[in-house]
Amino acid sequence: MICLNTNYLILGLVPGSKEVAELLAWSDSGESFCAASTAWYEFLCGPVDSAQVSTMRGAVRSILPFGQQQAQEAARLFNETGRRRRLRVDAMIAAAATTNRVPLATGNRDDFAVFVPLGLQLVGQE
Repeated sequence: MICLNTNYLILGLVPGSKEVAELLAWSDSGESFCAASTAWYEFLCGPVDSAQVSTMRGAVRSILPFGQQQAQEAARLFNETGRRRRLRVDAMIAAAATTNRVPLATGNRDDFAVFVPLGLQLVGQE
């Protein structure tokens, strides 16, 4: 299973995008997909229409909840990477992936790279 960041959820709907190509290749190799509830929230904020939401929901097997365990992990990630305000949501998304032991697919590798030494595994767009 691969956890999709917001940019994969959005650009995964754009025909011909790198994200579509990667999603199809992963799917063909037997991978399934999930999304952090935080990333799903960002995706739903759009702009997307109901058909696009339905299409992406069909591709994503599960929406990972953000509960106590994820909150504790997000706080750890945030605090151990310097408490930069711009990393708050990214820490929440990274925490969903790390607590569920799944890699995160993101086009924002630079933003998430700070979490790699703390246990996050990144895939996609290298």
